[in-house]
Formats: sequence, C-alpha cells, structure tokens
Amino acid sequence: MVIMTQPVKTIISSFRDHDKNSRLSPLSPCRHGTRQWRPTRLGSLAVAIAALLLFTTAWLSLVFSDATTCCFHRVKDWEGRHHFFPWNKCAPLHLSKATIPPTLQFRTTLDHPHNGSSIAEQEGLSVQHIVFGIAGSSQLWKRRKEYIRLWWRPNDMRGHVWLEEKVVEEHGDELLPPTMISGDISYFRYTNPIGHPSGLRISRIIKESFRLGLSDVRWFVLCDDDTIFNVNNLVDVLSKYNSSEMIYIGSPSESHSANTYFSHSMAYGGGGIAISRPLAKALYEILDECIERYPGLYGSDDRLHACITELGIPLTREHGFHQWDIKGDAHGLLSSHPIAPFVSIHHVEAVNPFYPGLSSLDSLKLFTKAMRAEPRSFLQRSICYDHSRHLTFSVSLGYAIQVLPNIVFPRELERSERTYSAWNGISQRNEFDFDARDPHKSVCKKPIRFFLKDTGREGNASWGSYVRNKDKDDFKRRLFCFPNFPPLHNVRKIQVVAQPLSNNWHLVPRRLCCKPSQTSKEMLQISVGQCGNWEGAF
Repeated sequence: MVIMTQPVKTIISSFRDHDKNSRLSPLSPCRHGTRQWRPTRLGSLAVAIAALLLFTTAWLSLVFSDATTCCFHRVKDWEGRHHFFPWNKCAPLHLSKATIPPTLQFRTTLDHPHNGSSIAEQEGLSVQHIVFGIAGSSQLWKRRKEYIRLWWRPNDMRGHVWLEEKVVEEHGDELLPPTMISGDISYFRYTNPIGHPSGLRISRIIKESFRLGLSDVRWFVLCDDDTIFNVNNLVDVLSKYNSSEMIYIGSPSESHSANTYFSHSMAYGGGGIAISRPLAKALYEILDECIERYPGLYGSDDRLHACITELGIPLTREHGFHQWDIKGDAHGLLSSHPIAPFVSIHHVEAVNPFYPGLSSLDSLKLFTKAMRAEPRSFLQRSICYDHSRHLTFSVSLGYAIQVLPNIVFPRELERSERTYSAWNGISQRNEFDFDARDPHKSVCKKPIRFFLKDTGREGNASWGSYVRNKDKDDFKRRLFCFPNFPPLHNVRKIQVVAQPLSNNWHLVPRRLCCKPSQTSKEMLQISVGQCGNWEGAF
C-alpha cells in the first residue's frame, strides 16, 4: 500500500476541484471547446502522478536508508543492556572510503572522568576489578581450554570466552570462564584479501564485554585462548596507572616485519591488551562506525588500534606482555626475560616444549606451577660468577640455569640468544625488535644447561630444583675441549633458594643478584634475591 503525503493529497484534491468546477460552471464550453481543454487536463494529471512518484521514492529511501539500518542495529545492541541507553546520532554503517573520523572534542578540567569515584577510591586494585575478554574458536576450544585452565581462578576472576558458535560443555568446564556467542558481523564490510572476517568479531569483544554492564570494573583485558597469564603481576602492573583515565596498555610484536606491516605503536592481542574503563566506554560509543571505516585491515588488533588512535590515545608499553611471534626453540627468550614483571605469553603451541622430556601441556603445567610459587620473581634474571673456576652463572628463575665455562659480562648475557625464528620463518638478527645475539658456534663455549624439575615454597622463600640436561654436545666437549673438561662435570643438580621481592619492586625493577655455593660433589646451591645498594654481579 502506498502512503500519500500531505502535499500529494493537496495536488490531487486541487485537480479534482478544478475538474468538478469545470463541469458545473454555467460558462461550460461547447463540445468543440471541450476538445481544446482536454490536453490541459491530461497535463495536470501527469504532473500529479509525477509528484506522487517523487514523494513515494523519497519516503522509501528514508525507510531503507543506511541511517535507519544503523538505528536498527543500535536497537539490537541495546537489547540486554542493564544500566544505560546511550542513544547516539546514527551514522551510516556503509561508509565510503572518503568518510573521515569524527573530530575530537575538548573537555574542561571539571569534566574529568572518575566514573563516580575519587582517585583515593581507585587505589587497592585487585583481580576482581578486571574483566577478561578471551577470543576463542569453537573448533579449537576442546584443546585450547586446557591452557586457560592453567591460569584461570574460577572463584576470583571475571570474564568470558567469546566464540563464534556454541560448544558442548564437558565435565570440569564449570571451572573455566563462561562462554559467550559473539554478535552478528555480517553487515560489516571486510575487503582484506589474505585475512579472515573473524577479525571483525574479535575486535568487538571490548564493546560486547562493556555492554554487559558488570559492576566495579576498572580494566578490561583482552587476550587469546592460547595465552598464559601471570595474574598477580598483571594486577601489579595495572596498579601503576590511574584507571579513571583513558589508557591503552600492551606491547608490540617481537617481529620487526610484523611491526612494520601493522604498527610499532600497536598492542598485540595475543600478548594481551589492557584497556581502562573510560577508554572502553569511549570505544563502545564509536567502535562499530569506526570499524566500518577500515574494511581493508587484516585482523582485530589493527582495527582496535585504529579506533583508539582516532581517540588520540597512545600505546603505553609494558615489557612483560609477550606476543611471542616466534617458532622453534624458545630458550633464548625464556632465559633472557627483560627486567620487568612477567605478565603474559602467547603462541604456546607454536614453540617446542619448554622443559626437555615433557609434552607441551605437561611443560606448561610445570611452567605455571613455578609461576604460582613466586609470581613476582618468576623468569627474572640473575647473574653471578665463580672467579676461582672461571665460571658464569645465568639464572632464569622458574625455568633454567646456564653455566658458561668463561667469564661473560652482563651486557652480553642480557641479549637474547637466537635459538628461534620469527613467525615468518626468518631468523636473522635484524628481524627482531630487541637485542639478540648469535648462538655460540664453538662447542667449548656453549653453556651447560640445568632445567627446572620441581619447585615450591618453604616459609617466605621459594625453592627450585634444576637438573642437568643431557646435551648432544657432551661427547664433543669431552673430545675437543680437552684438557678443559665441561664445567661442573660432576654436578647433576642445582638447588636455588629465592628470597621474596619487595612489594614495590615492579615500580623500579632491577636485575636480581645471586651467590653460588658448593654443598656437595654432585650438588650446587645458589641464593637469589634483591641486590643491595652497591651490590652487583661481581
């Protein structure tokens, strides 16, 4: 049924009145005059029909416009929202390439976003103030959920795993974060020739997490389902910042090529992205319209970064977030962790098991056991020397100890040994955006490795038992390094006792100090702790 507007009704009504008056007038023309007047009446009819079509077309274009479609989607987004109805002016979803982002608006000092709480109330951050948004895949969920189980605390933590479709729940899944189904993304454009539209779905996790309206949230942390988190250190790191401000925290990739392609100022979601609540709220308001401006981007991280950049928020880098765009043997990175709290690690399936003789999952279980034993000092470096035997000890707490058969200065040891390749298969030094060094070519200069076997706590201190690794180069050492036998060739185990770090170590971190001592012919003990004012490796 066609709905006529008032102007159309007026035109048709006037035409009918004119026709009626013409017939009733005493001065009606004769039959011959009627023939002359007929073309004028037909012309008026044509004008009326054209006006009718014009207004009908305008009405239909209004009903089915992109703005109306946008408002329809806004109504869908609002469904299930509990506390607010942020109805903004709709912009067309299908924007052209010429569309520009909205202009940033100024605010006064009185318009300070404290979320209804003072700075004093922002203190005392705990894990319950954090909501996790975990990007998952229904096809990989059966395997990947075992990684989340290693670090998730079901009674203390809040968050969801966002999947593209429902999965069958199994026994024990109640100890995992609940699963949620992501919203429809079919109305968004995606034109990247090598990517996958799932990047659209994952980029909207921050919007969908915020829309849940959970109470007392200060931070939203985004990650992947193959990411391991050190939750204690995450809380310590986030507590350095004022969560009432717009803050975007994370770390770029280890791969120079990846950073060059995407951005050197972009946080990678696999390693984890922390977004303060005010920034999450701002993204909630603009995200869908912003995403539509970037149909050619590859994935979720670059879309999120593009929208945060439109808001004028730079990346705050924290060295403990690890994207880990590497493959192969991760020893070089694990044994040279930066002097910063270890927060996260990604791509745990793409590298060899961390500890020799264990499967990938069992290796990660030992890894997270050591992480829980002493979260603050986990993976922290310590370098000390035995000058009488001309030995260097490089300790990576919770992972491994390396004993080098000569004196090696800390400046060299803090550079990561390239035992791995980048995600693209390249292993040259200039492929990595951190200090890297070539592996030792001489078998006589290679370190002897002791890997963690077990760990625990005793009083305030943590302990770790490290066992000598059977290396394929042991025979070559005995053959070619004579008369200099491998260092500590009788020692089969090293016991490490680590003293707890101070509560504010993460604010001004410093490399730990260590002291070796021989306890028996087959065992060595190393004490590790914070350095004194004038204490160092030597």
